[in-house]
Amino acid sequence: MRLSRGLPDHHRAAAARLYWEAFGSKLGRVMGPERKALAYLERVMQADHVLIAEAGDELLGLAGFKSPRGAFADGGWQDLRAVYGPVGALWRLALLSALMREVDNSRFLVDGICVARGVRGQGIGRALIDALCAEAVRRGYGAVQLEVIDRNIRARQLYERMGFRVIGHDRLGLLRHAFGFEGAATMIRDLPGAQSTTRP
Repeated sequence: MRLSRGLPDHHRAAAARLYWEAFGSKLGRVMGPERKALAYLERVMQADHVLIAEAGDELLGLAGFKSPRGAFADGGWQDLRAVYGPVGALWRLALLSALMREVDNSRFLVDGICVARGVRGQGIGRALIDALCAEAVRRGYGAVQLEVIDRNIRARQLYERMGFRVIGHDRLGLLRHAFGFEGAATMIRDLPGAQSTTRP
C-alpha cells in the first residue's frame, strides 16, 4: 500500500464511487439518483484536497479535507445546476446548505474518510487518519476535527481508539427525514508538534 497527497485523474471515477459507497446512505435522498451523484462528485472533487491509499492501479481509500480554499467534495450552484438542472439544483442547494460548516478555523477539518469495502479491517483507515494528522501538523494546525453520524458506531470507535474525543453533537431535527440520520458527533484529536500557523 502506498499513501500519497492528491488525486490523479485516472482515479477520479473510482474516487467518486468510493465516496458514494461510503456516504450514499447519508446523502442518497438528496444527491441521488446514483448516476447523477457520481457525475456530480467527479465534477467537483478537488484533487489537491485529499490523501489517497493505493496499491498498484487500485484505489484502496481516501481521506478528504477542507481548507480556506474549499473542500474535497464541495461544489456550488453552477455544479448542481449542470448535473441536476435548475429546479433540482435549487432544492438540493437549500438542503445541503444546512449541513455546511465553516472551513477556515483553528482546526484541520476532515471531509470524509473512505475505505473500499473489500479491504476494510486491514489498517487502511488507520493509516489514512495518521496521514491526515501528519498533514495537519505540516500545515501548522494543532488539532484535527471530523464529524461522524450517530449510526456509524464502527467509525466512531476507531476514531476514539486513535485519540479523538467528542466535543459536541448536532441534531438535524426535521432535516433527518431528508438525510436519513438523526445527528452527528463532532470529534477532535489534539496534535502535538505543530510548527507554524500557516494554512496553505
